[in-house]
Amino acid sequence: MSDDESNATGSSSENSDEQEVQPKKKQRTAVPPPLEIAPTADAAKSSIQDKVHSASIIGNKSKLSNKLIVILDQAKLETIKNRRGNYELLNCDDHRDICKKKLKKDPKEFRPDICHQELLALLDSPLNKAGHLQVYIRTSRNVLIELHPSVRIPRTYKRFAGLMVQLLHKMKIKASENGTTLMKVIKNPMSQHLPVGAHVYGMSCQGTLYSPIGLTKELVPLEPKGETVCFVIGAMAAGHVSVEDHPYIEKMFSISEYPLSGAAAINRILGAIEHQWGIV
Repeated sequence: MSDDESNATGSSSENSDEQEVQPKKKQRTAVPPPLEIAPTADAAKSSIQDKVHSASIIGNKSKLSNKLIVILDQAKLETIKNRRGNYELLNCDDHRDICKKKLKKDPKEFRPDICHQELLALLDSPLNKAGHLQVYIRTSRNVLIELHPSVRIPRTYKRFAGLMVQLLHKMKIKASENGTTLMKVIKNPMSQHLPVGAHVYGMSCQGTLYSPIGLTKELVPLEPKGETVCFVIGAMAAGHVSVEDHPYIEKMFSISEYPLSGAAAINRILGAIEHQWGIV
């Protein structure tokens, strides 16, 4: 064997050794898909619209849609003039002496923050963002307030209080961009603002006990039938929703064995309705 041949065989063996030494590339493993992909609000809305369209094809040509109405009852939204001549929203923290001496009432009753918490729970819900919720407020002084579904309630109580003072004095709040009326004071009684044939139910710990899902299956229609369901939920620190204040209430219900805050009760009710209507 010549030197050239030996060099060639040596180089080839070295190259083969280098190829063996090189590590093998790891094969990419496919990422497993999620167990369940939640539909978006638009997809949920389109599915409900498809049900409406199919219902209209079957025989009902009228435009139907699922709608839930919530009335926050006995909300403590009252204004008072301070020493500097400015109006403020009366509350138990800043006006304790005024409640005791001037108004002769228990300061614990003046809790406008309860209404604030309940409004945040309602308007932040997927049910409202999908366009299936209408909210009204009835204050302890029998002032009715209608809210537009697109209104954005301030997150902080201080800004919320300023907004309520402005509403109660000007009777209306409009958007600065397009002039849409976001909140307005409307005329009594509440019954004239409810759709014809609406079923109204009151929520109280003294009512008939149901689980949230069981209550929804019992009262809320699964498919669009043109029926409107209305829940009256208390926004007061103490007391109950009464049929005397709302004679159009058909029956009183409860969703827990324990006393719940208004915001907690709202989250449980809306969560069950969203589950039934396919809104995620």
